[in-house]
Amino acid sequence: MPRSLVLLLACLLPLSAPAADRYRLDPVHTRVLFAVEHAGFSQALGTVSGSEGVLEFDPDDWSGARLEVVVPVARLDLGNDKWNQATLARNLLDGQRYPQARFVSTRIEPVDARNARVHGLLTLRGVTREVVLDVHLNAVARHPLPPFRRTAGFSATASVQRSDFGIDAWQSVIGNRVELRIEAEAVRDDDARAPEATDPAPAADDDTHAAAEAATRLSPQPESRP
Repeated sequence: MPRSLVLLLACLLPLSAPAADRYRLDPVHTRVLFAVEHAGFSQALGTVSGSEGVLEFDPDDWSGARLEVVVPVARLDLGNDKWNQATLARNLLDGQRYPQARFVSTRIEPVDARNARVHGLLTLRGVTREVVLDVHLNAVARHPLPPFRRTAGFSATASVQRSDFGIDAWQSVIGNRVELRIEAEAVRDDDARAPEATDPAPAADDDTHAAAEAATRLSPQPESRP
């Protein structure tokens, strides 16, 4: 083989290497749970649903993963309307001026095949600080329910100091340390097309089909986007 052709192939091969898959968070099946001390008596628990974002991910190489997430803080729920209003008030989260939080990864530190530490920048209440997520990969597979899209599922934990973000009111009642737990599902972007021949939808009997159809009818639908 001519030397010039060998050099050309050597240059092109890295360009043809498969890139990480692109996923989008499923806002229906992604939720952030937070816990913060309440006057020393208990841990107040709240959740935020409806997060959206983009993930570029190759399960065989975590180091190249990228994540960007928007969390609708104004939708937090502590199980009580007065608590919700107080938490979103100007002296705490200031939900009217800062209705969203944003996390953008900056570095991925693989631990093993299913775990990694995701370093990134969290912007909350207009302040940006570095935060580290301990992330566990639950599964990457074709979802068993229609439309059988390839899905990645993760669990993650982190902790932040609310004072780092300028949220320092009610220190005698509200703890400074906030524990976060995140459950997330993300759907691969290109799975709007038909399943590949090499990765077919699983066969199902009549009972499974009936259950799948019922689940599809009963499952909450994602909110429409502007």
